Amino acid sequence: MKFKLMRRRMSISAPRMTVKTHVPWPLRIAVGIVVLALAFALGLFLYESGKDFAGFGRPLKDEVVRLRAENSELREESTRLKDAATAAQSRLEIEKSTQAELGTQIRSLELENAKLKDDAAFFENLSSSTPQAGVAIKRLEVRPDAVPGQFHYRILVTQGGGAEHEFTGDLQLLVTLQEGGKAAMMNLPDPSAASDPKAFQISFRFFKRLEGTFKAPAGAVVKQVEARILERGAVRSQQSVAVS
Repeated sequence: MKFKLMRRRMSISAPRMTVKTHVPWPLRIAVGIVVLALAFALGLFLYESGKDFAGFGRPLKDEVVRLRAENSELREESTRLKDAATAAQSRLEIEKSTQAELGTQIRSLELENAKLKDDAAFFENLSSSTPQAGVAIKRLEVRPDAVPGQFHYRILVTQGGGAEHEFTGDLQLLVTLQEGGKAAMMNLPDPSAASDPKAFQISFRFFKRLEGTFKAPAGAVVKQVEARILERGAVRSQQSVAVS
């Protein structure tokens, strides 16, 4: 029995043995990816070559090149138009600023011209008539100013009768208001306010032009302004004007 087993093992019919080399799985995956990539690249190359050979690839490439060139031109045109718009906006702002400045200068010149006309008319009347003895208010004007709620006044006072001595006194303004549906009065200078009373002191011999501004309380409507020339607290002349 043992002899038979030994002869079977030593004979040709004994089982064959196969020796295989062990390859790691990561290496197998990497090789597979490389093979797939090469196959994809080869297929893409054959596809593109086929399109070029058939005449389809070149027109598409030319169209892409043309569209890219047009896109570049459109971008340049857009930049140029933006720069032109910015320059136009800057010129427009400069023109607006210049027009506003010219408008302010024109209004100032118009006011100065009106003032000179009034002064010329006053001196003409003064030279052609006998001056009134004592201190008198010859003209009183009150107009709304550019600032909301602020008013500008102009007063012309004279001293006739020879005017041997210089007159020294004070100006007082009584402003009639309508505030909250009720009548109110505002005195200038206001003794209770921190205003400078010297701003209302006047001194002249023959004539003097007085100008200034005052501000009404918020929401109040100015109805009338009365100007008074005081000498040692006594009223020497007064005149009132309605304010529209």
